[in-house]
Amino acid sequence: MSRLWDRTPPLVRAFGVVAAIALVVVVLSLEPVLAAIGGLLRIAFFLAIAFFLFLVWRERRGDLEAWSEWNRRLFYLAIALAVVTVGTWIGYGLPGARDALALVLVLAGCVWVVVRVWRLEHRL
Repeated sequence: MSRLWDRTPPLVRAFGVVAAIALVVVVLSLEPVLAAIGGLLRIAFFLAIAFFLFLVWRERRGDLEAWSEWNRRLFYLAIALAVVTVGTWIGYGLPGARDALALVLVLAGCVWVVVRVWRLEHRL
């Protein structure tokens, strides 16, 4: 059995493991548990994004303090709006095409503001 496992390509082994887990979930009727774990993973992903942004901010806050008050507030508000938008998307999902379009437009606007303020402050 060990030689068969070693000779099998890694992709086939991975699909086998996923199929075995799916079989256990279906046979034992663990769909609600799987949904709960998925919800917890969504929350953990959002917290990981927020923590990463905090670390980036902490590393660069000296540079940001040298900016003008207006540009610094605009930059922080755009980042906060993007985080709230992604959090809303993770929490509620996107039930329709209009919601998806609104998400993309808000995130595109936030990115535009961040890039614009960044370029303005680095030209000076």
